[in-house]
Amino acid sequence: MDVLRQKEELSSYNQIQYFNQTIKPLFEEDHPGQLLFSFLKNSKLIGYGGLVNISWPDKRAEMSFLVNNERATNNAQYRDDLCNFIGLVKDLCFTEMKFNRLFTETYEFREFHISILESTGLKEEGRLRQNIFEIDKYCDSILHSILKNEQDKK
Repeated sequence: MDVLRQKEELSSYNQIQYFNQTIKPLFEEDHPGQLLFSFLKNSKLIGYGGLVNISWPDKRAEMSFLVNNERATNNAQYRDDLCNFIGLVKDLCFTEMKFNRLFTETYEFREFHISILESTGLKEEGRLRQNIFEIDKYCDSILHSILKNEQDKK
């Protein structure tokens, strides 16, 4: 929970309500504010993520990623999952959608996660000082991004 923007666990009922009221109506929009995907391994749900806070006119989107706790606590597995996800999202964002900018916000105590972001070409571009109160103290949010022209150079 300490890596999420939400502060409370969602019940199955809450998740169904969120899907029906927030996500499902997006299927009808030409330019939805978010595109979320389920990630499966051997037909089993292991996580979800996608693009959120999408700005179609500005051609930018925020990347969001979450896997189940078992996978998230296994560093090798988490690195593989996140690297695969980032590759898919960069292709979607830059090749399919023709966007210019992909960014993410990460809390400073997620050092391993940050190292993976940077290993995949995302660059730290800023810090929101004492942006959240988590783990009994104020923590910074670190912003990372990659631009289309930076991705094209790879």
